Amino acid sequence: MSDVAFKVLAAAICMAIGSIAPAIAEGMVASKAMEAIGRNPSLQDSISPKMIIAMAICESTGIYALVVSLIILFVA
Repeated sequence: MSDVAFKVLAAAICMAIGSIAPAIAEGMVASKAMEAIGRNPSLQDSISPKMIIAMAICESTGIYALVVSLIILFVA
């Protein structure tokens, strides 16, 4: 296999692994936040901003994987 094929394969594996974990984490964050709001609706104003921040942090992991994949493709 050529160097280009190895780069593409490495970038694909990086994105596959790097996007599964944030997707699962965001689903868990949303699920637990909705469960908490369902149990105590009066705390919705307190839970929702924290949920959005936690989801943004989870999403940043996927963005890091994208950056690493682009570095593998175009720089390495």
